[in-house]
Amino acid sequence: MSPHVLWRETASEHRRWLLINTIVIAALANAALNALIAWGSAANEDEIPLLAAPLVEGPSLITDTIGTFFILPFLTTLAVTTAVWHELREKRIAKLSKRTSGILARLPATRVRRGAYFGLITMLVLSPPAVLALVIRDPGDVSVGDFVLFKAIFGVVLGALVTPPIALAAMTDDPPPK
Repeated sequence: MSPHVLWRETASEHRRWLLINTIVIAALANAALNALIAWGSAANEDEIPLLAAPLVEGPSLITDTIGTFFILPFLTTLAVTTAVWHELREKRIAKLSKRTSGILARLPATRVRRGAYFGLITMLVLSPPAVLALVIRDPGDVSVGDFVLFKAIFGVVLGALVTPPIALAAMTDDPPPK
């Protein structure tokens, strides 16, 4: 089942949980964490270039964007899957019907592998158009403040895109025992 089919079959309790936890709370967390990470990685820099060798020349818009396409879905999967499984075990939300086809049918059972799966798919699908857009736009070197703001906004937008499907997938699982 695809995410939009799962969404149609969700009850109001699921939609409410998704709105509060995968949109509102995730947006706040993603904005804060991405801004903090960007600020920490750029603390000793005057400006952030469009492209730089990672770990050697410091942060850059392109390498940090590509990295975020993997890291954000990976960490989101660990956190959100854990939260959903807890909600399912405590019977606060009901389990959704099992996925049988589509991208959600091939999900690994463990959180770490599932996180890597979501991270790799997100990175492979979204990095090329994002890099192309950055290269075409070519903002040149940006200030640290602009870099931090970009990363905060980018984290919110990417989180809003990936967090609901991650949660919907977890809602179809039989959670492991405590």
